[in-house]
Amino acid sequence: MKKITAVMLLSALAFNQSCTTMKITDTQKEVPVPDASLASNPFMKKSSLQYEAPEFNKIKNEHFKPAFDFGLRQHDAEILNIADNPAAPTFENTIVALEKSGEVLKRAMTVFSNLTSANTNPTLQALDEEYAPVFAAHSDTMYLNENLYKRIKAITETGLDSESKRLLQYYKQNFEIAGANLSSADKEKLKQINQELASLSTQYSNKLLEARKQGGVFFTDAKELDGLSADEIAAAASDAKNAGKDGQYLLALQNTTQQPLLQNLKNRATREKLFKASWTRAEKGDANDTRETIEKLAALRLRKAQVLGKKSFAEWKLQDQMAKTPEAATQLMNQIATPAVETAKREAKDIQDLIDQQKGGFKVEPWDWNFYAEQVRKAKFDLDENQIKPYFEITTVLEKGVFFAAEKFYGLTFKKRTDLPVYHPDVVTYEVFDHDGKSIAIYYLDFYTRDSKNGGAWMSNFVEQSYLLGTKPVIVNCYNYQKPAPGKPSLISYDDVSTIFHEFGHSIHGMFASQKYPSLSGTNVPRDFVEFPSQINEHWALDPVVLKNYALHYETKQPIPQSLVDKIKKAATFNQGYMTTELVSAAELDMDWHTVTNTSQLVPVLDFEKQSLAKHGFTLATVPPRYHTPYFAHIWGGGYSAGYYAYLWSETLDNDAWEWISSHGGLTRENGDRFRKYILSVGNSVDLNQAFRDFTGHDPDIKPLLRNRGFIK
Repeated sequence: MKKITAVMLLSALAFNQSCTTMKITDTQKEVPVPDASLASNPFMKKSSLQYEAPEFNKIKNEHFKPAFDFGLRQHDAEILNIADNPAAPTFENTIVALEKSGEVLKRAMTVFSNLTSANTNPTLQALDEEYAPVFAAHSDTMYLNENLYKRIKAITETGLDSESKRLLQYYKQNFEIAGANLSSADKEKLKQINQELASLSTQYSNKLLEARKQGGVFFTDAKELDGLSADEIAAAASDAKNAGKDGQYLLALQNTTQQPLLQNLKNRATREKLFKASWTRAEKGDANDTRETIEKLAALRLRKAQVLGKKSFAEWKLQDQMAKTPEAATQLMNQIATPAVETAKREAKDIQDLIDQQKGGFKVEPWDWNFYAEQVRKAKFDLDENQIKPYFEITTVLEKGVFFAAEKFYGLTFKKRTDLPVYHPDVVTYEVFDHDGKSIAIYYLDFYTRDSKNGGAWMSNFVEQSYLLGTKPVIVNCYNYQKPAPGKPSLISYDDVSTIFHEFGHSIHGMFASQKYPSLSGTNVPRDFVEFPSQINEHWALDPVVLKNYALHYETKQPIPQSLVDKIKKAATFNQGYMTTELVSAAELDMDWHTVTNTSQLVPVLDFEKQSLAKHGFTLATVPPRYHTPYFAHIWGGGYSAGYYAYLWSETLDNDAWEWISSHGGLTRENGDRFRKYILSVGNSVDLNQAFRDFTGHDPDIKPLLRNRGFIK
């Protein structure tokens, strides 16, 4: 997942705070500069660390509020000076000036956004709720500034290079999507809606974080955890002790509906308890219940779309995406849904047959699926997940797998850094070097789950690449793997391995950014394109050369036997009906929430979800959506509203491009250089549909995706 943050091009509000001002000219507004009271605030100037990496050793909670207040006022003055400039509008004095504005505010917001996701605390959460509507208003003040919009419209493309033309088009489109063409009265309505939406989204995220924390399940008897390894049980005991319940065992919740431990837990009652804790985490009628917040969000998003002249929120949201319309996105999802559900039904029969053979005496339920699917896989392919895990130690996967593939395909090398400050002791840091030995990026990794961290896995930037600003990428990947007991290895599943390769695909997209303008740089692309590079990178996990290099037994250091590799590959399409159905059902659910055209369609959350799933044929109760509406963080708090289909859209691009790579020699530098040239290094500076055609020689085709998932031959 690419973390979406609201740090770009924020317009201004005035606040009272300690600062001095500097007169620019007689015709311009006074732009504040920091006074002595802000001298020790690390956000007031560029970091002295390499590539302006954040000075986490200096940054404290109390620095954010004064940095926000000063940054908002400073950016406000900068924006007004651009909008009210008496000189004729030019690309330099308007567009480039906007790209350079808001430096202090962006520095503070970028770090803040990452910390509230990865290492939050009550102080940061309170600030998040306080400033969410402020930042929304700040953005509106710029995008709805009539003088500024007139200046942008007046600029012609004559004499501009291709990237500058693209940036001008980008600004015009963004202003119009944001409502620059609205009447004064409608602009005021929109401002109020945006502030309310920002507040609600932040409230939702804070509720869900606490719901996940409180939703973990305690057990008093280790026998209830039969099937888990000794290390997993020790970790559960340690987590319970840290939670104040020494002598018990805590199974914490991860972000998704299904929990990874369900495939190993032998006790059916334990599985049911864990699954139901996951499913109901945010619908208990307590302070962490998200349903009322969601209903308000959905209604406000519809109202926003209507103010902006659109029938639905999805119609408004998809204007600048590759799909363009909800209908196009839905058509793709429907092409995948039908074969996925049919395959899942056959998989369910296999599982039920196994239960019956074992005289289980019950019908398969969602909490049974992964446990028995693992047994079916073992029976069909003689493949046991517990046989595989010892070969996937997390650091070895990273350094000898992910980094190794990047070296072979792109010529990159990595050097561990211990001198850069980090925001949590678990975080590790690397410097990244290009094929010619030149340093190109700083890369942080944060592997382990904790109560202060949002669920899921994501990539985001601390610093974005820009030739205009002279910046290089500083990137972080965050995960939520269970931290092993002290002194024990961190062994992960093959699915977890795929996730590490996936998120690094986002990171390499950011590392290879080569744009003049920050707004077009790296991963600042449409959401239904941004997952394409990350999904391509997943394929290297099973490449024979790469796999043999990183799949090393954590004790013997011997490479994974070819017999196990063959089993993994033969089982590649196993359970794809289930996995695709849970993904596409979540994507259809998201789209349904955001294609409502009348508030009468917004029935209570659980009823809405039930109706949506039934409408699209997702009636197999044993295959719930990957995210249940109350904890669907991607769409209510993560920027993927009306956009969760993007994973499937991008996967269509991914599988088609992968067939091209495979048929042209696979893991070669020539292919890597080509993918870098046409896909990874262009950011949003070109037509991305054309970029795909330039790489593959044709328009995207869905058949490779269907073949890869085993739905067609």
